[in-house]
Amino acid sequence: MEQAMEWLYAFGAEYGLKIIGALLIFIIGKMVIGIITGALKRAFKRKSTDETLSKFVISLTRIFLLVVVILASLSTLGVETTSFVAIIGAAGLAIGFALQGSLSNFAAGIMLIIFRPFEAGHFVEAGGATGTVEAIKIFNTVMKTPDNKTIIIPNSAVTGGNITNYSAKDTRRIDMVFGIGYDDDIKKAKEIMEGIIRADSRILKDPAPVVRVLELGDSSVNFAVRPWVKTADYWDVYFDLMEGIKFAFDEKGISIPYPQTDVHLHQVQAS
Repeated sequence: MEQAMEWLYAFGAEYGLKIIGALLIFIIGKMVIGIITGALKRAFKRKSTDETLSKFVISLTRIFLLVVVILASLSTLGVETTSFVAIIGAAGLAIGFALQGSLSNFAAGIMLIIFRPFEAGHFVEAGGATGTVEAIKIFNTVMKTPDNKTIIIPNSAVTGGNITNYSAKDTRRIDMVFGIGYDDDIKKAKEIMEGIIRADSRILKDPAPVVRVLELGDSSVNFAVRPWVKTADYWDVYFDLMEGIKFAFDEKGISIPYPQTDVHLHQVQAS
């Protein structure tokens, strides 16, 4: 019993202060981590940062700082931490090689969240798909197609190509081409199309719509019809104009020719 007390006294004399110091470093370190992560959370909230990104950054910061505090505590106890640092570095390198694709998608997700080339609800063409963006996640982007299919695209594929955002601007131009026969009255056809455009209140006056002869095609005289509309009205106006101009042409006797080929047969008498 006396030897045990002597051993405890010697152990306490040698390691007591170190243990107390390590515990203090750990407790104070955790308090500091809480203060730092709380400040980050408030900063992200003030700047209206994406919730997914803010949570990920805060979690990553908390883990990193906790590792630093633990290593500092172990160092106070006299534990050699160099080997721990080397092991953590090697493990990180191995994980990085194993998750190259995921890390690439993660980096692309961070870029999408920070630079915001599009937002949830925008209609975009990106990563080889076209649809409405439902969610921008850390590793992938979720889109819904016009026929209600869900497409999950890796973020690296989204940022690795062109991104066309059809919802970024308040207005869009509708590009349409209508052909009439060479025997039809060009002036009359133009007046019909301009009248239909003027009658549609959804078509903007500024910029002014354009109805001009585009080209003299093989089978028709082609008109370029270029009205401007609000982005939300694009498809409704497109379909209504297509139908309305066809009905008006039929009613006014303006033909819409289709490609045709004349075949001439030559009879040759046998000798």
